Amino acid sequence: MKIGLLYSSKAGMGSTLNRRFAEDKREEDDEPPPDFLAECDSDETITAVAGALRTRYDVIPIESDERAFDRLRKAKPDLVFNIAERLFGPNRESHIPTLCEILDIPFTGSDPLTLSICLDKSRAKEILSFHRIPNPEFRIVEPGAPVPSDIKLPAIVKPLYEGSSKGIKDNSVVDDRDILCARVREVMSLYKQPVIIERFLNGREFTVGVLGNFPHLEILPIVEIDHSLLPQGARPIYSYEAKWIWDTPENPLEIFKCPARIPVEVRAKIEKIVTKACRVLRIRDWCRIDVRLDENSEPNILEINPLPGILPKPEDNSCLPKAARTAGYTYNELILRVVDEALIRYGFGGETKNEKTPEKKMKKNEERTVDCRWAE
Repeated sequence: MKIGLLYSSKAGMGSTLNRRFAEDKREEDDEPPPDFLAECDSDETITAVAGALRTRYDVIPIESDERAFDRLRKAKPDLVFNIAERLFGPNRESHIPTLCEILDIPFTGSDPLTLSICLDKSRAKEILSFHRIPNPEFRIVEPGAPVPSDIKLPAIVKPLYEGSSKGIKDNSVVDDRDILCARVREVMSLYKQPVIIERFLNGREFTVGVLGNFPHLEILPIVEIDHSLLPQGARPIYSYEAKWIWDTPENPLEIFKCPARIPVEVRAKIEKIVTKACRVLRIRDWCRIDVRLDENSEPNILEINPLPGILPKPEDNSCLPKAARTAGYTYNELILRVVDEALIRYGFGGETKNEKTPEKKMKKNEERTVDCRWAE
């Protein structure tokens, strides 16, 4: 079986970025923000995923650049393992899955619509709110529009279409009106997109990995992000600085606790809203969902990541692999589990030679696997 590995490498997307800026003849002061390539795949990640897939399959690596369509059409893989992020626009995570749909090639993960909705934080939150799934109150500020005067403080300011903590810095939490307006202008100027302003929740923060397809979801052990272990004076958020600057392989920031120590009733509430979010947003195969408690210790969904980060080394503190390791998966087994879920979803069946197929792995982790057929 041939699997096409579609990725967005930092080098490949850097070349795309340079070409775009050269073609547009942009001025030096209009350069992209320093975290612009943060979502792109490291060479280590690409190598690790390819290595995991090669334990079972023939692998065809394909960079998700302008030549991806022709390469896909020529290679004709039986399945695409998609980790491609791309660079530009609110639908950039849906580009490769859309090409797969055009070419009638099965692919792992959520479909183009779900990927686009989840990257646009406001659209995802509107759907969550319609289905009464708790999430922080929010307002959108479009370019050129004033900041609404009735926003409750403290609040957190984010770019509308970004992930990997892009644009979320230690100064993103604001409790002063003038600072709020300045931060909105700064983010809008850097990222050239609308800004979302959310009510800031002061409670504990968690991230929840999910494997499988509704109604059979495996909720992985919950990861807590312990803000008390951030550098002194830092805001209690998982900011760009916390993810990419303060946390290094040489000096890891030990802020993650997995499994999180939380009361049984809080865990049940988190799993319930995560399950419901997966259902209403039609998440497929895998995802990671960020959750935070409000002042009443009620969990609220912050963001849904249907294309989760999967850095391979434990010291990289990538939360989905961390949760999977706690559940008993190796990195290779995590990657192959996603393939199995996609194959089952497409009606091909999972790999029977590997004893840790989804069904057998689920039986070993029954306490984390829930039949969500009646989840509301």
